[in-house]
Amino acid sequence: MRLAGLLAALFCWVVLAAPPAAAHVDVLGSSPADGTRLTTPPTQVSIRLSENVGVQKDALRVVDVHGEVVSEGRVTQGATAEELTIRLKPDLPDGTYLVHYAVVSADSHPVRGGFAFVVGDGPLMNAGGAVSDADGTDTAVDVLTRVVRWIGYGGVPLAGGLVFLLCCRPTRDSVGQGAVRAGCVVIAVTGVLALGLEGAYVTGAGLSRVFAPDLLANTLESAYGKLLVLRVIAAVVLMVIARRMLRADAGHEKPAHTNTAIIAGFVVLLSSAAAGHAITTKVMFVSLLADLSHYGAMAVWIGGVVQLALLARHEDLAVGLTRFSPIAKVSVAVIVLSGVPMTASYLGSVQALWSSTYGLLLLGKTAGFVILLALADRCRVAVREGLAGGTTLVGVRTETLRRVLVTEVVIAVAVLGIAAVVATTGTPG
Repeated sequence: MRLAGLLAALFCWVVLAAPPAAAHVDVLGSSPADGTRLTTPPTQVSIRLSENVGVQKDALRVVDVHGEVVSEGRVTQGATAEELTIRLKPDLPDGTYLVHYAVVSADSHPVRGGFAFVVGDGPLMNAGGAVSDADGTDTAVDVLTRVVRWIGYGGVPLAGGLVFLLCCRPTRDSVGQGAVRAGCVVIAVTGVLALGLEGAYVTGAGLSRVFAPDLLANTLESAYGKLLVLRVIAAVVLMVIARRMLRADAGHEKPAHTNTAIIAGFVVLLSSAAAGHAITTKVMFVSLLADLSHYGAMAVWIGGVVQLALLARHEDLAVGLTRFSPIAKVSVAVIVLSGVPMTASYLGSVQALWSSTYGLLLLGKTAGFVILLALADRCRVAVREGLAGGTTLVGVRTETLRRVLVTEVVIAVAVLGIAAVVATTGTPG
């Protein structure tokens, strides 16, 4: 009961701490407005957004035509939570001033752009307009950010193989344990890399600014940065606890270690779900819970498949498949039941499935999922026919099973890659 209460408290903390969000963040207006000609210099500049993104350091910057910064102080919220404001230096001379903004939405999508205004006489310079999502991002930073996210997604099912090791593995095997530790390391390392990349990704800077102290400080102040820190810490804790749980002499320590592992795994999953599209829906509590269930079931299922593919002895493979089958069925059911309402809320309409990038990516992800189900069913049938022969090995062609399992892993990697792209693609709903 204490464990359930703690997990519920963590979940509610994330839900209550997250600001209300829309599927996309848009700049609805500014003061002064773009292209305004003023007779006297303003004392501050503000932008009005479609959602509350919180106070983000360096979200606003005002410069003159020579590139000299004329804004001062910290960015603050204005009359409403959706308004960001920054003060200007007093008594600005006549001329054109450019306002640059760079904010990140609740689901980690950056929006950058700018506008210009003139004080007194003189020509008006163009500030470039709004730039959303990855447009305007340095290509190398954009690609590296997506690759890191993809690898990070892959680390979760590797770590999720811990469930298989504890419930289904016939004998102790260092290879399977190594895969779990590798998954935890991948989660932690990609979390650190994501922290360094986020600042450059949001501001449109190049690789030379990755891990720049000022950008890193800005990221750590954001909700997304705090989630990444939690993710890294939880991954390290999970790695340490998993090693202790899998020792031959774990004995009476296992219950306490199990609770700690559940909490650490829950934090890893929750930090991922809370940084995605789940918090942009009107029913954030429901969508976040669905996303969390979807991601967790995927980790258990794919993690188990990876562990099966790593089994060296054919006797262990047949036994492992038999034991894992009911867990896999429950995981698949959770994936489907949580995925359908998520898809409906994010798409908004059936037509969006084939008329939007997000919808096409979901179709590709679904196709991969169906192929995985077909391959899993082939393994299940082979084992069932073998068991019907009177032993765990009769009728079971081990090499065929292993090839099917390896194929499942390869397709799962592709599906996870699509999922990583889906997470950074704006939803049409």
